[in-house]
Amino acid sequence: MITPAIAEEIASDITATTASGDKVILQPNGRWKFVEKEKAVEAEKIASQYEENQGCPNGTQGGFLGFGRCIPKGDKDYNRGSMGGKGR
Repeated sequence: MITPAIAEEIASDITATTASGDKVILQPNGRWKFVEKEKAVEAEKIASQYEENQGCPNGTQGGFLGFGRCIPKGDKDYNRGSMGGKGR
């Protein structure tokens, strides 16, 4: 059984050093960032150029918290609601 104290310990950020000597922060969600502000800002600019870091375009559904696919209007899965059968 995991107690709140252990869960808190598991879900905390970890400070690490890369092979090239840069200090980084490893986050529980699998992402990481540089500790040095200059490198963090530069990395953010580079990362924002990639499509997967942009989120879903306006007018689409999905992509909740960065997971899943973006569903455009006209797709059979767009606005399908609950698939539980209640109210159908």
